Amino acid sequence: MSPPAGASRSPSYVAQLLAISRRAALQLVRQPSHSRRAEAARQLARHSLLLAATGAALIILLMIALDGPEIELMPPRGTPTLWPVRILTEFGKDAYVLLSLGGALVLVALAAAALHGNTRALLLGIGTRLQFMFFAVLVSVLIGDLLKWVVGRGRPFVGGKANPFNFVPFNGTEAYYSLPSGHAVTAFALAFAVGALWPRVRTAMYLYAVAIALTRLVLLSHHPSDVVAGALVGIVGAMAVQYWFAARRLGFAIRAGGEIVPLPDPVSRGFKRVARAAPAP
Repeated sequence: MSPPAGASRSPSYVAQLLAISRRAALQLVRQPSHSRRAEAARQLARHSLLLAATGAALIILLMIALDGPEIELMPPRGTPTLWPVRILTEFGKDAYVLLSLGGALVLVALAAAALHGNTRALLLGIGTRLQFMFFAVLVSVLIGDLLKWVVGRGRPFVGGKANPFNFVPFNGTEAYYSLPSGHAVTAFALAFAVGALWPRVRTAMYLYAVAIALTRLVLLSHHPSDVVAGALVGIVGAMAVQYWFAARRLGFAIRAGGEIVPLPDPVSRGFKRVARAAPAP
């Protein structure tokens, strides 16, 4: 039976899904609108320059004083008893982290397209935070990969010696992809992103990142200066993405002075709304 003439039809599920996906993409490239974005940009520049200067000094010091002696103390590659370390290090692999965050984004979009009202708004708020974490890691990883190719530092014992100054710029092979450590980039970018959204778990996230970085040393995949460089790239890259989101009022607000702070967690707000709506006992 056909609906009466003039009756409105609700959009199909596919149309809802496409609309949500389009809105999610467009919100990332719209013009920045936050009135304090210039203050936040200045603070980002100051912090980035300070981190870069401090990190560069530490990296040079490690190359001179620690990189060579440290890798000679590590167990040989392929040592059977290191299997727990090999499992742990996979939790910092960029492909796994990005696939997990991307998969969660897809699931949120699929669920939100079938819902309406406050429940959909709640899911879309979660989706914005997942977008931030995804791009914080992705942008940092892309910067790290570019630096690996440009720098061309040999991994530990490539060439047969514990030579921390084995550089072949623009080599482009896995053997000369040591600086910065990709796992450290991913782990510290994710730690910064999660900690920026939920400050209470910041310490736990940085402990995770440090653990991932240590596995790269034990497995002779990187020198100490490589993981410090990776941490620097991951944090600065994630900071830049945080500013991009805050300038567009996505997940973050900017306080006077340029400090970027997270907006209230949509899950917590949802629970509070439910609690307020519940009848009194």
